[in-house]
Amino acid sequence: MLFTRDLRVHDHPALAEACERARRVVPLFVLDPAVPAGHRAPFLRGCLADLRHSLRSRGGELFVRRGDVVAQTLRLAAEVSAEAVWTTADVSSYARRRERRLADECARARLGFRCFPGVTVVPPGELLPAGGGDHYRVFTPYWRAWSTTTRRPVRPAPRRLQVPSSPAAGRIPAGATEGFAPPGETAARARMEHWLRHGLAGYGEGHDDLAGDRTSRLSPYLRFGCLSPLELAERAGAGSFVRQLCWRDFHHQVTYAFPQINRLDYRPGRRRWRDDEDALAAWRAGMTGVPIVDAGMRQLAAEGWMHNRARLITAAYLVKQVRIDWRAGAGHFFALLLDGDVADNSGNWQWVAGTGNDTRPNRSFNLIRQARRFDPAGDYVRSHVPELAAVPGRSVHEPWLLPTPVPGYPAPIGI
Repeated sequence: MLFTRDLRVHDHPALAEACERARRVVPLFVLDPAVPAGHRAPFLRGCLADLRHSLRSRGGELFVRRGDVVAQTLRLAAEVSAEAVWTTADVSSYARRRERRLADECARARLGFRCFPGVTVVPPGELLPAGGGDHYRVFTPYWRAWSTTTRRPVRPAPRRLQVPSSPAAGRIPAGATEGFAPPGETAARARMEHWLRHGLAGYGEGHDDLAGDRTSRLSPYLRFGCLSPLELAERAGAGSFVRQLCWRDFHHQVTYAFPQINRLDYRPGRRRWRDDEDALAAWRAGMTGVPIVDAGMRQLAAEGWMHNRARLITAAYLVKQVRIDWRAGAGHFFALLLDGDVADNSGNWQWVAGTGNDTRPNRSFNLIRQARRFDPAGDYVRSHVPELAAVPGRSVHEPWLLPTPVPGYPAPIGI
């Protein structure tokens, strides 16, 4: 049972069915040096430690290896005389290549091989447009189909696992966790329970409040599969929050059909970009002179996370105002975000840039109006940009209009 981006025991179809059908199950995770985790490495290590604890409490073990995923999986399968390799399907180009290689190598070794759902609420490719095509290109019709489709049942966590005693378990690298989120399924489920009880009801009217920070902050757990998106959707019911889970599924089904989404324009020919390394460096550092943009970029650098509305604002500034290629911005986000995910990150950046699934590629975006609307008192900006802490009220969004420059803070770029 090869774990990849599904580090949980609750509602894990591949693990649940393996425990029902096999006498012994060998849970495996392979640390692949070819896919560096970057800023997410400490969180990943914590997730693996928590998963090992959960498996051991059920009589099992998490076997950890390092190297090429396919080679290490086949090696352990031979060592324990496994009859099959099961895993959870994913959508990125790397994941799809890994699955094809696993299938080929298992066939050569005369091992069974199966991929199961679990990364999304509705499996990518399951919903197809009535007019033809291999995926939905526009969100609203996808949302209608997604909302009414029959979903698989949520699977309970296995009560017991039996593993062979001979292989060494392998070491999970040590290291302190970073950022706002304690890692692992145990913390994820505790946060989910708290959110469903205390945060969900006010999400619709409060999720864009930058200073109020009334989002769930469950995205890192969804990214690493510490939470089942299906279980979360089923328990949340309906409304604005579930619509966000549908957006996540939407980007995953687009990526499944167009795995080059992190490299190529989904709709080419819509934009011409310009090179400006100084402006790009200022954006990355949170020193553009546009307070709402700088606040978001500094939150990203400090926490490995950014409020969703701030992601939209900072991305729109880079591609609409400064006209720098969305790939430069997406790469920076992906490197720093704890919830950095190819499908969501690239899909959202292309939507903002007008090269993706937005039906209005030339939509205008007024940064100052966004700042006034979603940070009306300026509290979000002041909390992340200390140079502006003494600037009163909503005027913090317009420091370039002050009689004298703010010490240590740059003049605005691209406005």
